[in-house]
Amino acid sequence: MKLTVIGGGGVRSLFLAKSLAQQAESLGITVLAFMDNNEEKLNIYGKMARAAALHINPQLTFILTADAKEAVTDADYVITTIREGGDDMRVQDERIALSLGVLGQETTGAAGFSFAIRSVQALAGYCELIKQYAKPNCKVFNFTNPAGVVSQTLRDMGYAFTYGICDAPSGMLRSFEALYGVPEGSMQGEVYGLNHLSYFQSITLDGRDIMPELIENDEAYRKTDMRYFEKELLRRRGCILNEYLYYFYYREIALKNILAAEQTRGEQIAAINRRMTEELKTVDIEREFDKALAIFEHWHGVRENNYMASETGVKRETQWHFDLDKKENGGYAGVALKFIEIERSGKAGSMILCTENRGAIPGLREDDVVEITCDITQDGAVPHRFDKIDEQHLELIRRVKIYERLASKAIREKSVATAVEALTLHPLVNSYSLAKELMRQYLALNKDYTKDWA
Repeated sequence: MKLTVIGGGGVRSLFLAKSLAQQAESLGITVLAFMDNNEEKLNIYGKMARAAALHINPQLTFILTADAKEAVTDADYVITTIREGGDDMRVQDERIALSLGVLGQETTGAAGFSFAIRSVQALAGYCELIKQYAKPNCKVFNFTNPAGVVSQTLRDMGYAFTYGICDAPSGMLRSFEALYGVPEGSMQGEVYGLNHLSYFQSITLDGRDIMPELIENDEAYRKTDMRYFEKELLRRRGCILNEYLYYFYYREIALKNILAAEQTRGEQIAAINRRMTEELKTVDIEREFDKALAIFEHWHGVRENNYMASETGVKRETQWHFDLDKKENGGYAGVALKFIEIERSGKAGSMILCTENRGAIPGLREDDVVEITCDITQDGAVPHRFDKIDEQHLELIRRVKIYERLASKAIREKSVATAVEALTLHPLVNSYSLAKELMRQYLALNKDYTKDWA
């Protein structure tokens, strides 16, 4: 079996390679292909990924390439994790929104639309290559942000073999398992909503719903990403929230914190990646892998401990270590691998995935892409039905889904007017005049991608 990663020169390639190599034998993966159009990064982070994978599983054939056609030819599965425009354009996406007093977070905020303009164009090109050169039943797992808009648009363009993946819900479950001291995979969550806007309806351990006790557990607010919310909010909502709902429930606090911070999240990431890459350039990755790994560990630890710190004022304080030999099923590689494991086993299994609604959430369209607990079958992902949903949750989900639908239409039809409609309805913009100005500036920023927009 061949598995391809498009964006294999990204800074998180090392995690992907580790998870893929650890499960390669059990899943029948014999060939890994990591492709990136940035050859400098491919020769640093791609080589680190290859060294890690072959340390774990020397029997693997590991291909590093800048040729997308070579990468996807005969692929059984593809993971896409790209940043079209690079870190610098992310910074500009976010700063444009902030200059107008609008949250610029790159997935839930207005900046996500600008990023989606670039992401969809690049991913559609890869999807065409996959249709032509990959195996007939090849499936694509998209981790590229903003995953909600991107997944909706790719499906609307007819790429039914694409699924959106995100490690936020599964990561939340893993943190609860660590809190309870139980093995990974012990807890199951019933989740509904959209990417970065989802709600846990229940969390079970040994068949028992533990969500009510988690909401009352003070330790959970210190050791998990429940730290971003007040206990009273979760009590009122009667569920546990995806951490990105912080931007909706604490909008003005997030905006104030970001504007007061020395750097936005995008600026932090850009600076960390730049300094890490400069250090790694001085290292012979293949001969001095341990030295390269030490540099990576340091900078990735800085990155992780600053996750959502500017927005929330809450900084993680953990000592981060990359253990090449420790068994790991987490991250977005874990989400993709779980799908592959269930599908190839032929046995029933469930997971949290972005796929078409198909009647699972009332009030949404059949073809709306949602983030939801699914059963994986020979027919693909079958979402669990949620007949009783809190009307406040549904109201927010519907509002953001309308934005995502219009964003998809705008990108597919290259329509400035539809893009303005989309941003006007976005709860974190909520203004026609702001939407017009955002689009004026985003069209200028993305001029190489929007030459034929009207």
